[in-house]
Amino acid sequence: MKNERQIIFFVDDNIANLTAGKAMLKDHYDVFPLASGSRLFEILEKVRPDLILLDIEMPEMNGYAAIKKLKADETTRDIPVIFLTTRNDSGSELEGLNLGAIDYIFKPFSPPLLLKRLENHLLARRQQIALKDYNDNLQRMVERRTQQVVELQNTILNTVTEMVEFRDNATGGHIERTQNYLTLLVDKLLQENIYREEISSWNLEFLIPSAQLHDVGKIAISDTILNKPGKLTSVEFEIMKQHAAIGETAIERIMKTTSENDFLNHAKIFAATHHEKWDGSGYPRNLKNYDIPLQGRLMAVADVYDALISARPYKEPLSPVEAEEVIIAERGKHFDPILVDLFRELTSQFALVAEYCQARPESDVLRKSA
Repeated sequence: MKNERQIIFFVDDNIANLTAGKAMLKDHYDVFPLASGSRLFEILEKVRPDLILLDIEMPEMNGYAAIKKLKADETTRDIPVIFLTTRNDSGSELEGLNLGAIDYIFKPFSPPLLLKRLENHLLARRQQIALKDYNDNLQRMVERRTQQVVELQNTILNTVTEMVEFRDNATGGHIERTQNYLTLLVDKLLQENIYREEISSWNLEFLIPSAQLHDVGKIAISDTILNKPGKLTSVEFEIMKQHAAIGETAIERIMKTTSENDFLNHAKIFAATHHEKWDGSGYPRNLKNYDIPLQGRLMAVADVYDALISARPYKEPLSPVEAEEVIIAERGKHFDPILVDLFRELTSQFALVAEYCQARPESDVLRKSA
């Protein structure tokens, strides 16, 4: 493919200089002779040059005013400008360079010298553009690769969480609903500027998706216990309680194999602490009050609310209003009082999430029969 000729704007109020300049450059470039600064900006609306040769001493708009206008416009600021002038003093040259000119050529100039300088500056300009294109392409490649990794991560995550739900037949849709409840609570915390210090350290992009793994430890629990059609015995319940620690350990093992741990760190905290209670009577570590990470305190509200409104082999579901009453009654006992107060402002939205998700039983049936 033949290379296109590069475009040079030659701006000078002296017609003789324009004629001589065009004759000098026309064999190498497409030259636009322009007799004023105002004419320069008229042509710029239609043609974009590769370089501008700009006389300084012109009436109406001199070269300094013209380059200031060029550099102030995002669409023209990157066009290289070389000043042409009879001012042979360092002060004038420094002023021109400070305004953004890439070179300063004194009149009368030698044709071979002018051509060589143009050649060098235009080569540098082509290399600059090529490097920018390369970096832009590289950035797009990185973004595409990152998106592929995120999609793969989400696919694996969804597969693991569906495996948990496949085995726990009583909790279909639980993961989806708890994610929605968490989103409501976190948005409310941000809106009310509550627990700002803790939240400021979180990568919120990873927080909600990571909550899908809060029950991953159930994979290690026997089907006999997990799907028992009745209330668990005390011994069975002790075994069931192990899922929190098992989930934490499983996620820790994954964390040792990767340096990208923001997502997994949230997941580990959700898995380990979502059954801790504000008064210290929870499990697996009997953590109390603010010793329970905020992620665990949030999940406790979402998890229990969903358990209350859901049918289980050993109980009928409560209505949203009845579930709300249980959560509120456990303020300061099972749950963080501040989060319960926020929950009270969100009860109608929690009920809407439950109604919407439970109105799609076909999706659960399809997942469980896949």
